[in-house]
Amino acid sequence: MKLSEKMKELVESSRRELQGRESKSHDPGRRRMLGRTLAMAGAAGVATQAGAQALEVPPSAKEHGRPMPANEYGMPSKFEAHVKRRRTDVFVNRQNFSDWSMTPLHQQHGIVTPNGLIFERHHNGVPDIDPDKHTFVIHGMVRQPLKFSMADLMKYPSVTKFYFHECSGNGLTDWLAPKSKTVQQTHGLLSCAQWTGVPVATLLEEAGVLKEAQWALAEGADGASHARSIPMKKLLDDALLVYASNGEMLRPENGYPLRLFTPGWEGNTSVKWLRRLKLGDKPWHLRSETARYTDPMPDGKWRQFSMEMECKSVVTSPSGGMKIKPGTIEILGFAWSGVGSIRTVDVTLDGGRTWREARLEEPVLDKTLTRFRLTVKWDGAPMTIASRAMDSTGYVQPTVDDIKKVRAIVGFVQHHNAIFPWDVAASGEVSNAIG
Repeated sequence: MKLSEKMKELVESSRRELQGRESKSHDPGRRRMLGRTLAMAGAAGVATQAGAQALEVPPSAKEHGRPMPANEYGMPSKFEAHVKRRRTDVFVNRQNFSDWSMTPLHQQHGIVTPNGLIFERHHNGVPDIDPDKHTFVIHGMVRQPLKFSMADLMKYPSVTKFYFHECSGNGLTDWLAPKSKTVQQTHGLLSCAQWTGVPVATLLEEAGVLKEAQWALAEGADGASHARSIPMKKLLDDALLVYASNGEMLRPENGYPLRLFTPGWEGNTSVKWLRRLKLGDKPWHLRSETARYTDPMPDGKWRQFSMEMECKSVVTSPSGGMKIKPGTIEILGFAWSGVGSIRTVDVTLDGGRTWREARLEEPVLDKTLTRFRLTVKWDGAPMTIASRAMDSTGYVQPTVDDIKKVRAIVGFVQHHNAIFPWDVAASGEVSNAIG
């Protein structure tokens, strides 16, 4: 049988199969069953009733799709173009060099933040660094100062870890009164990714750390020369020299080609565009450790080096700016802790008078975002929803009033890990209820 005849026979066989009662895709019995299933789902409020009418063939199934180019970098659908980072709506700068933009947490469908949506915080814009010209140095209190090219660093054994990453200023606009409308604006200085790099301990061992060395200066190659003093204990524990996130090289705004990453600690200690680690016997007390990134205390003093990001959670849906309808709703959110994993998350519908336990979605990992879910029936009455997390150390997420007892809430206050409420009006509109 010739090839053309074989093709004709194949087409004819397919036609007979589609027209016959045994067809899996066109069997009238299956079509009636599908109609009954859709009707039942619609009655439950999950889908629109379809009855027993024939399922229409969409236009996309009647024409060629977009051809495949020889090479390209895949991009999101044009119908998802609204999913973007946003700069703050509260502190609007006249310039955008020292600024920040937030992750749209309410549009994140899992614990991993896409690279293009990882939050940004810059102190003098984003440098454009050629990896072939970039160098990283370890010096100071070491037996043997070392200088590395990116090619050198890529030869060392690497590790890949999931970790959240949060700016210490996340939520600082909304301590005592609603300033922000959406969860992107209240909590969007938060992301989570799979980070790849070389353990800092590997290179410090090669350099030979002197016993006097207790701290290290981590300095970036950006226009602000942003730097932080990092305790040696952290660098020898789980700190990484990161060059990739979510399976690809870092984006420029996230530190390309090299950044320090300090898991569970405030984001400013994970210095981007890293150019050197200088070891010393005490902290440097930089502007970023005195005038910035410090905590006001009730006695009028300011606390330095409060690095760990404590246990925290937030409801991302329904959240500010959304509108819901009476019936079955799923409450979604994220919980995280810089000192361990999430053990439980409770959700309130009545402003904290009663709580019910949410379901944690796997995986539940140390220092990583954990997804929680709770399905409830809403009768249309006003409610105030919030979440409260507890981590593996037994620490329970506090209220703002709890934090007021040990810290002063004045000025530019960092480390806002308090329970955060959303009001749901009878109309279904959701709004910020802090304060």
